[in-house]
Parts: sequence; C-alpha cells; structure tokens
Amino acid sequence: MMSCFFLPPPVKNAGGTGIATKNGRRHYQLGLNLGAKAELPPAVVPYLKSLMRPIQKLCDRVASSTLLDDRRDAVRALKSLSKKYRLEVGIQAMEHLIHVLQTDRSDSEIIGYALDTLYNVISNDLEEEEQDDSEEENLPKQVDDLGSQFTEIFIKQQENVTLLLTLVEEFDFHVRWPGVKLLTSLLKQQGPQVQQIILVSPMGVSRLMDLLADSREVIRNDGVLLLQQLTKSNAAIQKIVAFENAFERLLDIITEEGNSDGGIVVEDCLLLLQNLLKNNNSNQNFFKEGSYIQRMKPWFEVGDDNCGWSAQKVTNLHLMLQLVRVLVSPTNPPGATSSCQKAMFHCGLLQQLCTILMATGVPADILTETINTVSEVIRGCQMNQDYFASVNAPSNPPRPAIVVLLMSMVNERQPFVLRCAVLYCFQCFLYKNQKGQGEIVSTLLPSTIDATGNSVSAGQLLCGGLFSTDSLSNWCAAVALAHALQENATLKEQLLRVQLATSIGNPPVSLLQQCTNILSQGDKIDRRGSKVQTRVGLLMLLCTWLSNCSIAVTHFLHNPANIPFLTGQIAENLGEEEQLVQGLCALLLGISIYYNDNSLENYRKEKLKQLIEKRIGRENFIEKLGFISKHELYSRAAQKPQPSFSSPDHMMFDHEFTKLVKELEGVISKAIYKSSEEDKKEEEVKKTLEQHDNIVTHYKKVIREQDQELEELKQRINTLTSQNEQLQATVTQQVSQIQQHKDQYNLLKVQLGKDTQHHNSHSDTFQMNGIQMEEVSKLKEELEEWKNKHELLQGQLREKDCVIEKLKSSQLEMGTTEQSSQTSRSGGLEHNNELQKELEMLRSQIQLQSGEISKLQIENQKLQVMNTTADPLLGDSGATAANNSELEGRLEQEIKQLKSEVKALSEEKESLKQHLDSSSSTVAILQDEKSKLQQEVAESKKEQDDLLVLLADQDQKLSALKIKLKDLGVPVEDEDDIESGDQGDEDEDGDEEEQD
Repeated sequence: MMSCFFLPPPVKNAGGTGIATKNGRRHYQLGLNLGAKAELPPAVVPYLKSLMRPIQKLCDRVASSTLLDDRRDAVRALKSLSKKYRLEVGIQAMEHLIHVLQTDRSDSEIIGYALDTLYNVISNDLEEEEQDDSEEENLPKQVDDLGSQFTEIFIKQQENVTLLLTLVEEFDFHVRWPGVKLLTSLLKQQGPQVQQIILVSPMGVSRLMDLLADSREVIRNDGVLLLQQLTKSNAAIQKIVAFENAFERLLDIITEEGNSDGGIVVEDCLLLLQNLLKNNNSNQNFFKEGSYIQRMKPWFEVGDDNCGWSAQKVTNLHLMLQLVRVLVSPTNPPGATSSCQKAMFHCGLLQQLCTILMATGVPADILTETINTVSEVIRGCQMNQDYFASVNAPSNPPRPAIVVLLMSMVNERQPFVLRCAVLYCFQCFLYKNQKGQGEIVSTLLPSTIDATGNSVSAGQLLCGGLFSTDSLSNWCAAVALAHALQENATLKEQLLRVQLATSIGNPPVSLLQQCTNILSQGDKIDRRGSKVQTRVGLLMLLCTWLSNCSIAVTHFLHNPANIPFLTGQIAENLGEEEQLVQGLCALLLGISIYYNDNSLENYRKEKLKQLIEKRIGRENFIEKLGFISKHELYSRAAQKPQPSFSSPDHMMFDHEFTKLVKELEGVISKAIYKSSEEDKKEEEVKKTLEQHDNIVTHYKKVIREQDQELEELKQRINTLTSQNEQLQATVTQQVSQIQQHKDQYNLLKVQLGKDTQHHNSHSDTFQMNGIQMEEVSKLKEELEEWKNKHELLQGQLREKDCVIEKLKSSQLEMGTTEQSSQTSRSGGLEHNNELQKELEMLRSQIQLQSGEISKLQIENQKLQVMNTTADPLLGDSGATAANNSELEGRLEQEIKQLKSEVKALSEEKESLKQHLDSSSSTVAILQDEKSKLQQEVAESKKEQDDLLVLLADQDQKLSALKIKLKDLGVPVEDEDDIESGDQGDEDEDGDEEEQD
C-alpha cells in the first residue's frame, strides 16, 4: 500500500552544507532539538517539503488512526523509508514511534517495526555501508554527528531508555532482537550518558545479563556485543556484570564454540572479558578466587601440526594471550599479580604456554605475544622463574629455552618485534631472581666455560652479541647483561674475573676493559645500524656495573685512558644526537666519583672533582648530566617495563636504567659540590653505619633462627597433643565397655537369685539339677569372657605404658631444645599436667577392675554354698545318685579352676599396683623437670630483655647517624620502608634473607 509514494528527484546545485549520501541528497543538520527551524538555501526548501509530505502523512496515520492495523501498516512503511531517508524520518517520526512503544506494547509486530525504524535512524552502520569508497575520500565524515544527535534526543527523556530495557526483557524474538540492537547503537553513540541511565535504573544491568542465557544464538551473540559497549570504561558496571556470573557464562560460551578454534563469537566474548578485567582489581581477584584461571588452560592446547592456522584462530589466540597478560600485568598490585602467577603455575597454564613457545609452525605474531605472556607470568615469581629455567627446547641435544631465545635475540635476521619480546622475557626472568642472575654470570666465569665447545651457553651468546657488528645486537646484549647485575654487588665483583681472548697470540683482556675499548673506538668500527645505539648500550652497562660497587670503580679507574676519554666526550660541543652520549658519560664519571673508595692515589674523589672543574666546569657537567632525563626516549622508557619501540632507532633506554638515573642524578649533583672534609665525614658515617648494620643483621639472624626453633617446637607440641587426644578417646571407649560389663553382671546376679529360689524346693529336683547345670555353664562362659576382657585391658595398659615412656623421652628431648623459647616451655608444662591426669584415670580404671574381680570371687563362693546345700536334696533320690555324683565332680573341678583364676587375678592386681607406684614416681620426676624448666624460662626472658635493651640503643645510634647523613646530603633509605616494600611479594622472602 505504501509503495505508491514516490519522492521527487534531488535538487542539483542547491548550495549549502550538509551530509551527502549515495543517492546525491544532502542531509542538513537542524540542531540537537531537530524541531527548530534551520536556515536552508531557498532552492532546497521546496525539495524538503515535497520529501517530507508523504512521511508526514504516515506520521499522521500513526498518531490518529484508531485501528491497530492502520497504525501497523504506517509504521511498516516508515521502516522501509528509514534506511534511505534517515534524516527525514528521524525528524518527523521519532516522537510518534516512541509513543507507539509506550501505548501499543500488546502487539509485538508493531513494536518490532518501531524498534527497527528507530535503529535505522540512530545507527550509523547502515549509512556507512551504503557510501561509495570514492565519495568517502572526497566528503567529510559527518555521519557520526547525525546518529549522535538523534541519540541525544532519544535519551533526553530517561524514561525512553527505561522503556527500552523493559522491552528487552520480552521473550518474543521480533521485540527482543531489535531492542538489543537499538540499545547497542545508543551505547555506541552516547556511551557514558546511556551507561549512567542504565546504572540508576532498577535491575538495569541484571536484565541485560539474561541475554547471555538466551537459547537463540543471534540474541545471545548480540547480547555479548551489547555488554561490550555497556562495560567500556565504567568500573561500577563492570563489577555488577562480573558478580552477575558473567565469567561463568562467557567461559561456557567459549567452550561451546570450540575455544581458540571458534569463530567471531569467541572473539567477542574475549573482548568482553578484557573489558571486565583490565584495570579492575576487584574483578581480577574475583576471577582468581572463582578458579576461572584453571579453565583457561584448554585454550592453549595446540596439536603437533601447527600448519594452516586460520586468521580467526590467530585473532582468538592473540586475545587469549592478552587476557592472561591482563591478570599478571606489572601495573597490577604486587600481591594480586603474585597470586595469579602461582595459580597459573599450579594449574599447568605456564607449562602449556612454554609448550607453545617451543613448538614449531606457530605464526610469528602468536609466538611474539606468547613470549611476552610468559615473560609477565614469570616476572618476580621465584617458583615460575625456576620452572622456566628448567624448560628445554625439543632439539638434539636438548638446549635450555633461555639459550634458544637468546640466539634469536642476537640474530639480526629475526624480526625486530620478536627480538624485543625475547629481551623482555630475559629481563623478566632475571627480575628479583638472584639465583637466575648467578646462573647466567656463572656461564661467563673461567671455571664453568665448556672447553669442548659442544654447547653454547647464555654468557657466550651475550658476549657475542655485545661485540658483534650489529648495533641492535650490541644494545640488546648490553641491556641483558646489565639486568644480570641488577642490585647484585656480588655478581658485579665476580664479573670482573671474566677474561676474553681478543686474538691469537695476544694476552686476554677483561670484559670491563673490552667494553671500554669498544666504547672509545665506536666511530672507527663499521657497524650496521646506529653507532650511537651501541655506545648508549655500553654506557648503560658500565653505569649499572659500577653503581654501588667500589671494586668495579677501582678496576675502571685503573685504566688510565678511561677518565680522559670521558672528560673529552663531556667537554666537546657535539650535535643533538651526541648529547645523549655526553649525558651518559657524565653519569658514568659521576658514579666513578660517588662510589670511589679513594684506593687509587691519582684518582681520588677530590682530584676527580678538580679535574671536572678545570676541564669541564661544574655547571656544564650538571647541564650535560641533565640531558638524559630531558630526552624524549627516556620518558617513554620510564612508563612501563616492556621495551616497546616503533623502530630500532628509538631503542635507546631501558626501563630499569631509568630508575637508576632517577636515583643517582641528584646524589651525583650534590657530590660534585661537596668539599673534602664533608667527604671524610660522610665516609666515617658510612663506616659506622656499616658496623651497626652488621650488628643488626647478626641479631636479625639470631631472631630468625629462634623463630624457626619456635615453629619446630610448636609442631612437636601439636603432635603430642594429637596423641594425647587419641589416648583419651581410647580411655573413653574402655570406660563405656566397663559400664556394659557392669550391666551384664547385674543381669547375671538377678538371674542367679531366681535360680537359688528354685533350689530350695523339694519337688522339682530334676528341674533344679538341669537349671543348675545351665547356670554353671553360663557362669563358665561369662568367666571366660571376663578373662579375655581382662587380658585385653592388660594389653591396652601395656600400650599406655609404652606411650608414657615415649612421652617421657620426648619430654626430656624437649627440655634440652626448648631453652630459647618461652612459648614451647609453657606448652611442655601443660603436657605434664595432661600426663598426670591420664595416670589418675588409669588408677581409677585399675580400681574398678579390682572391684569387679572381688565381685567375681564372691559369686564363686555363693556357687560353692549352693553346691553344699544341694547335696542333701540330691541324697534323697536314689535314681539320680549317679548323676549327682558326676555333677559334684564337675563342680569341684570348676571351683578349683575358678580359685586358680581368682588367685591369678589377685596377682595381676598386685602387679598393677606396683605399676601405679612406678607411674607416681614418674610424675614426681616430671614435676621436678617442670620446676627446672620454669627456672630456665625466667633466665631466657632476662636474656631477651637484655637483647631488646641493646637493640634499642643500637636503633637510637642508627637514627642519629642517619640524621647526620641526611644533613650532609647523603640519601638514606629507611629500613622499614625497604622491608614494607619487600613484603608486597610473598615469594621474595628467601631472597631478602640472603641479602641480609
């Protein structure tokens, strides 16, 4: 019906400015309200009126028609026109379409048409697709402005967004899907404003989370895109989405779609996960605590045949690696990063990444990103660094992964990005890893070099890169070697032993000497790349090597050509490129002054300062020193640890070196202006500080050892306590068994009383004899049971005796080892009390058993009396005389046996009494030991008080000396600050103990 509307052709040469589209029309921007009159060229006004006339008629039908079918047809016609005549439909129909959404919600078809029309008006995607490439090059892009203006009109009334959220809840496909697309378009155009409206709307975010559970994949996938736009740069919404079980649902979708082999849906889910986790510590902790890191391991399972990776798989795996890096980024809090690193090791994720690292056929960009990911997973985590050091490449013979990576770093044929990634991996492996640093430096020492030459070591590769003709290899090797020396004075001294054979017939030279030789001959050697880059790398290595190492400074100054070279470089007026080299030379000369121990007479601090004053000038020296921190590349390198450079020429500074410059620049400037007297005072204060530091270190070591002993003693106390609890449980069981035996005995006693009444009657002689025989047999059985139970109790008592002996021996051992711990002694005294209680319980049990034995004896006597009373009764009957005689014989035998058993029980009772007497003597001995332990506790407490007083005096002296040093201008770091900084990483406690 609406196909009869035809629009007039566009007006040519109308003039004016606007948005041109494919059909040649011009869309004029009419302001944010789009209802105000705009100044248009006169020739355009008739065209726009003719164009808007049919759209106005349709809008009138939507507004005034009483029949739902008429309104539905009109909205359908507006939808068909909205793609080509976006501006006109938006201006005329937006208000009517919003009214339809509010009033006609019962009809899903008209709601779907209205939502589609609004989407066509607001979205910029459709019009961008229709534009020709040729027209895009010549016309300004004002499409975004049009969509943004329509979006602003729509969200001006916040009720419209709330209404849209309500429509998205509808299950009808024709309502829910266009609603999701429209809300996504609104977020693209005016993201922050729409986010704020949804955030304050009741259950706004929760409604949208239901889209991920929709069984229709189209709605579910568009729901993922909607949540991507919703969570951009909004931490509050990110937290709500995460706690609405978003991680579980997204990981399920990724698994259903095939992990890295999945399609574009996996990519969208990974982008949404990045939005939720990046720079959001709360969500990262929730992700780790929910054990979702373990579910990431299957993502990186690659087969042996890695040929023919699709572009989508490369994209998916790249995003997965980036998601791992988000969790272990160096910018995260140290504690959160460390916990994620440990979780990745325990679940096998690090092992899976190393498998990809050593696999063949992996695309170059995936390999590069994998190296960067492994780097941040092992950075600062001793456990992960140790594992990475043990990884071998699948070669024959197997080579360590570190060696294989260094071979790529010093190979100039490898891509630049890959070489940067390998350097970053090596830096992260050595970060706060003294063990790894020692292993790398040891490969350079003469005693560990492989004389056969069958294998290449990491040290040989670094030296080869350091002295190659490729400037980039020089820089990378110098920075890598500097990281092997970072904050490790011992290795700096050991590296001075390295000797290099320069040529056949010439004596070997030290590594330090060779570095200075190449530095001084930098312009004469033909190199590929920037010569400045090589010199900058060598200077950074020398500055790192000499800092905080007086022996290395002495070796450097021992070469008479070094100081003249540095002063000559600093004094010259060179170009802009050479200014950076001048600044580094000034820094190296300042380090030679600041860490000089005045062991060389010709190069004492005062003489070097005079040399600077004469040849360079102090102000000029400070100015050249400032060239480093003012350089643009210095500022870039100081931002993050990963070396990311746009080109090899920009590869000048290392992140860790920027920290060193920041630390030394101020102190060197002050040292240049200090007098000799101030230097002497500073040296004296330093020596005194070193002495006090040694004393404090000694006491720290003593306290640490005492803490270890305390932990061991606490463990012993816990084991003894558990044993005691087991014994108490055993005693409780025995008490319950004795109670059962008492109950059985009472029953037997009642039955026996009834039997004696039957024996007194003369008429039932035969019946009496049968009952008597049955009762005697029952008594025999009961007596056997009592004997067995008595033997069991004796065996248990012997076991308890053994336990008591063991406890006594362990208590004696504890008495010898627990002299340094007041806490453990108190635990031992408590244990003695528990032993005494247990002995009392054993005594009570033995008394109970002796009472039961006496009761059995009384019962035996009663049986004898019964036998004697039964004899005259049996004599009256001649027919049963023979039976009675046999019965009497059996009774006599049984009575004899019972007497012997009672005698044995009485003897056992005497032995138990003797055992109780020995136990009481043991308790007395333990009480004596208790008193001795109390005396020793008092003595140790007195010794600890004396130690605390001595430490307090030392702390006061230290604080006074530190104040003097600060007054002299020497930077002094508080020990509390250092220890509090070190506590951020739990895995570095062992390293701190070695440094102490």
